[in-house]
Amino acid sequence: MSSEIFLGVVLPVILFSSLTIYFRLAVRWRIMDVPSERSSHSIPTVRGGGIIFPITALMWFVHSGGHHTLFLAGFLVAAFVSFGDDLRPLPVLVRLMAHMMAMALVFYEVQFSGWPIVLILTAFIVSVGALSAFNFMDGINGISGLQALVTLMVFWFINGQVVTFAHPELIISFLIATVIFLVFNFRKRARCFAGDVGSVSLALLQIFLLLDLIHQTQYLGWVMLVLVFGLDSVVTLVERIRKGEKLWLPHRTHMYQYLANELQTDHRWIATAYASAQMVISLLVILAFQAGSQSIPWLIGGVGFIVYIGLRRAVLQKIRLKEIR
Repeated sequence: MSSEIFLGVVLPVILFSSLTIYFRLAVRWRIMDVPSERSSHSIPTVRGGGIIFPITALMWFVHSGGHHTLFLAGFLVAAFVSFGDDLRPLPVLVRLMAHMMAMALVFYEVQFSGWPIVLILTAFIVSVGALSAFNFMDGINGISGLQALVTLMVFWFINGQVVTFAHPELIISFLIATVIFLVFNFRKRARCFAGDVGSVSLALLQIFLLLDLIHQTQYLGWVMLVLVFGLDSVVTLVERIRKGEKLWLPHRTHMYQYLANELQTDHRWIATAYASAQMVISLLVILAFQAGSQSIPWLIGGVGFIVYIGLRRAVLQKIRLKEIR
């Protein structure tokens, strides 16, 4: 089968059909996200719409003739356990072990030749933590999908115009899947949520591509391609540690959650703002790489941190003033 037919017809039709069938099964089997006091939505919504991402991985793997076997194995491990968690909450240790196993397979796939063992272990720990961080960032309509769309578009551009580091059809396949998912998720009232299966799958894919890009180019500045999600995750994590909160419990203290819940900002505007900010940052990082600068990405990160802290404080101040009134 030609790539044009696979990407232009077969993959979109199967993914769209699969998601439509899943909606019916999810309603029948009550795989629904019912609103709670920690939710950012108000009506029951189908959970686990991100099931199309492991389907995409399997279809691409078969079509490609078996590329990235270890990555696929890790991807399916993470997706399977995450979907199980969508059906019935699993112990934190089970999820952590699955994430570590999946990431270990990804690291074997990338093969960090020449890297010091300390740096590899540090990257591994950070990557495992990033899986959970991306999962927590998936709390409002469109935010994970748009972020993934922007990042995958950037990877596709880098792969085609800057430096070749990945199989192009892998990126395009997931771009198609992300667009189809957003058709049902990027709405005022979402038809479905990604669920853990979706957010973890997208996170693992992006981490794999990012690690492979860093390894191929030996350019650590590429980590800024996920700066926006990273800032909101890390700063929120530090704040929760400072307050003595249990980190594995759900919460509503990300900046995007304050905007959506306390300030009642439309989810689509928040998701678009996050994605747009990441797009601008990513383009600046590409220019920095082409200019051969090792320092500019870190300068971008520093400025981004200052801007984020300022915005977060402004949001919290606005919430306090609203409560006083």
